[in-house]
Amino acid sequence: MKLNRNLKKVLDRKIEIDQTVVQSVSAILDDIKKNGDAAVAKYCQKFGEGNSLVSQKQIKAATARVGADFIRILERAAQNIREFHLNQKTASWQMLKEGRVILGQIVTPIERVALYVPGGTATYPSSVLMNAIPAQIAGVKELVIFTPKLNDLILAAAAVCGIETIYTIGGAQAVAVVAFGTQTIAKFDRIVGPGNAYVAEAKRQVFGTIGIDMIAGPSEILIIADEYANPKYIAADLMSQAEHDEMASAILITTSERIIDETEAELERQLATLERSEIIRKSLEGFGAAILVSSLEEAFEISNKVAPEHLEILTQNPLEKLPLVKNAGSIFLGENTPEPLGDYMGGTNHVLPTNGTARFSSALGVYDFVKYTSFSYYTKQALLDSGEDVMEFAKLEGLDAHANSIKRRFE
Repeated sequence: MKLNRNLKKVLDRKIEIDQTVVQSVSAILDDIKKNGDAAVAKYCQKFGEGNSLVSQKQIKAATARVGADFIRILERAAQNIREFHLNQKTASWQMLKEGRVILGQIVTPIERVALYVPGGTATYPSSVLMNAIPAQIAGVKELVIFTPKLNDLILAAAAVCGIETIYTIGGAQAVAVVAFGTQTIAKFDRIVGPGNAYVAEAKRQVFGTIGIDMIAGPSEILIIADEYANPKYIAADLMSQAEHDEMASAILITTSERIIDETEAELERQLATLERSEIIRKSLEGFGAAILVSSLEEAFEISNKVAPEHLEILTQNPLEKLPLVKNAGSIFLGENTPEPLGDYMGGTNHVLPTNGTARFSSALGVYDFVKYTSFSYYTKQALLDSGEDVMEFAKLEGLDAHANSIKRRFE
């Protein structure tokens, strides 16, 4: 199949918010805020959800049904994720200045966090691991899962993470419960995890009442390839993200016209073997692109402007190219590190910034589940040494009550 050669057209795609979704979500949030459990029950019945607390018996039965081999895979992935994220853990600290001033920072875990795990056209036990493990490393006291329907794979992943509280509530109604609480479920401090357009819009509307991780858009992959790259791998990796969503974006930037031609031929060949080929084809037709550049330096310049969610570097000596990357959610180096490795087993987090937000934001990590609070202590002499300057600063800003706070201590 032929890919678009006009990158601007692909990047100019507008992920516009459907006003019907906005209004519907607003009504659901308002109803649950006012009417609590009764409203939750109404929406769960309307959308075919269970609206129940999953029992330990159900979790154990699900774990048994998925089988020992899948539990082994989950545990292996969990171990890799844990090992990676342990390096993100930070400690409280303090500093002593001149024997009279103590300044410092306290790192405190968020107390109650809700993990949203979507239903939809695919099942994501991997999202349970990616969200839960960094939170656990951070020291979050209470982790609860909200998911639209009972699913053995999700329950098994929860069991591997030691999460015992799971509600079969999904959509905007789940976000409303997390943000406002009900008569039977206390409100939370933060919600993390991907969801559909209704979940994303609900998270946008409750941000400020509670914390959120990010408002994620459709999945993205950008591959930089030189003339030595393997078109078979390129095609497979482009489709690995295109299968998520018809709005997903898959872009190839290469220095070789031959690579483009052979990749397009591979796309057609491999599409015939894949179950989600219809979604993949629509995604590639709408938001796929193959861009020919004169140099790898130009390729990285374009990539940094795109700031893709996933960036694969399929070149000779890919590690040497790493300093050229300024903006990307997660980077995959070399032909033996395909992006799906990061989705499941590599250890890096797959909850990543999309829509160019990698220019200013990061993958989900331990730091998303802690707060940083500064503290200070001054002796009397230390305050005297700084007092005049503080008062002058305050007066320059027109805030004489600030100055007065210092002045009274000199009387």
